[in-house]
Amino acid sequence: MALEQFSDVVQRCEALPNDSYTSDDHNVFTIAGRTCIEEGNSPQVLSIVLDEKNQNIVRSMGWNLLPPLIQVLLKKEDKNLPQCLSIFNHLLETCRPKELLIGLLEQLEHDDPDRVAESLHLLLNPLQKVLLCLGSRKASSLGMTLSSVLDQLAKLPIPVTKEQEEDDVFSLCRCCTDLIQFVRPFVQEARLNQCSGNQLEKSHKTASGQDEGAEDELQTELLKFCMKTLSQPLLDVQIRDPDTLPLSPLRTFASEILDILGAVGESLPSLLFHPLLKRKEVPGFLEEEVRYPKNSLACLAHLVFVHHLAADTFPSVFSPLFCLRSNMEHISILLSRPEDSRLQKGLELYEKSMVRVEDGSLPADLLEIKTFLTVPQDLVKVMTICPKHDLRTKGLKVFQLSIDKFHTEAKYRFFQYMLRTSNHSGVEGYVIKNIKNQIDAALQPGNSNIWFEGAHLLPLLRKVFSLPDGPEMDLLQNLDRVMESLNLLRYLVIRDKVTENQTGIWTELYKIEDTFMKPLRVGLNMSRAHYERELQGTMENKKKKTKDKSVLSVSVGGDELPKMTSESQIQALHSALHTFDMIESVLVRIEELTEVKDGLEPAGELHPLKT
Repeated sequence: MALEQFSDVVQRCEALPNDSYTSDDHNVFTIAGRTCIEEGNSPQVLSIVLDEKNQNIVRSMGWNLLPPLIQVLLKKEDKNLPQCLSIFNHLLETCRPKELLIGLLEQLEHDDPDRVAESLHLLLNPLQKVLLCLGSRKASSLGMTLSSVLDQLAKLPIPVTKEQEEDDVFSLCRCCTDLIQFVRPFVQEARLNQCSGNQLEKSHKTASGQDEGAEDELQTELLKFCMKTLSQPLLDVQIRDPDTLPLSPLRTFASEILDILGAVGESLPSLLFHPLLKRKEVPGFLEEEVRYPKNSLACLAHLVFVHHLAADTFPSVFSPLFCLRSNMEHISILLSRPEDSRLQKGLELYEKSMVRVEDGSLPADLLEIKTFLTVPQDLVKVMTICPKHDLRTKGLKVFQLSIDKFHTEAKYRFFQYMLRTSNHSGVEGYVIKNIKNQIDAALQPGNSNIWFEGAHLLPLLRKVFSLPDGPEMDLLQNLDRVMESLNLLRYLVIRDKVTENQTGIWTELYKIEDTFMKPLRVGLNMSRAHYERELQGTMENKKKKTKDKSVLSVSVGGDELPKMTSESQIQALHSALHTFDMIESVLVRIEELTEVKDGLEPAGELHPLKT
């Protein structure tokens, strides 16, 4: 039935002039032709399609047969596969390119990753042939095609392990390789246009400017493709170095993208140093933020500075400080994202940018630049709330590296800023530990500096030796800060002689006692009494309910502890009391040291503070 309808509509349209077919003719041709292919009558359809006298009809309506043909080609198991392939190839040679392009792009869209990969592998080469037939009018169609292809590519899972990339378990590597093959002739054309444009004077390029506009549009579409590819999938892909994976399709894909950027006239230094360099006005329809997306530039910086891709085209005249200043913008973009892949890239880029800088060389005025303050805050989030242990560890390593690179004054101001803004006991404790190290270095013979001894040091010490919430401060929650503050205070009273008073600790001690030691003592007593009361109550409840295995609920500091057995509750409360004992032991030792030194040195002989 369908075959008869298909034959009839073709015979009826033979006598009609070109493009005078009615909508009914189109509908019958489409429905009947597709049904024939689905029912296995592909040999008869092939015969009709190849008939010389039917070529006008095929040219006008043949593209409607693409859906069932492509389904057969994707399955690869149909007995009529050779005939369907012949029909498909004939349509590519005969039908109008714009209609073929629409038909092929419609068949490209799938949700299942396996279908996505197979469709891309099958259709990229036909799409390339169709686009090449469009001549100088292909730029916008190429852009539409590349956008559709990348949308499909984004549906494929990203290989996480080296083995997954080697085995290409998600077919992403094959699709990326196919995509580079697809775009290659268009890149070559853009490269030739770029070369000819550099050789000819502007007045000799074109008479009307029309061809020049077409060339610019092709370069623009390829630039958009590179930028989109950098943000997806390359921003999520883990690029492996040659030592880890000698043959890496994804690393090759990234290198090809960087090569395309050069082919369309984009300078890598200009792109990477985009935040610091004033770019020339670029004619065209793309706004700056659209033309050069920040996520894409951040990925580009990671590829160049961490993996050294395109290193042979990148000049080495830029100082480490200049590269660091520029990369801070990219690092900020990466570390502000929650995805593990972005955080990993941000940490790696920060580390590589810092390693090249000499220790103790970064001046304090850098802290007036916004990113030199926001990036450490992002690092704090990585170190404290990131669920992956290796990223937290890496974050701490990079945080210390950044401290080491600062000049003495910059360290001082950085510590002030972090104590004021971090709002995390562990981070504050780590900063205080660094302050102790800097004071110790300043007290060594020949290492004196004005920032970590004398009058300048006192404002920093006042920030350290304080309890933000007074005696009501949660000592368990703020244990790291409290213990590092006590360790620093103990170090100062042992290391700095009363008569020398290099750090100013002995003239400040009475204030420290009032604002830190006495409130801490009160807080310790309050906390210990509360926890002892809770421990006694829990143990009494346990005795009353020895036969009851149900869990208990205990409230400490107004917050209910997680549900646990009475034995676990008792263990947690004992642990808290042990912590209070540890704090008190250090506090008592400091009190003893200050009393002894106060008794040994005569009053009025304190060394004047350095200013």
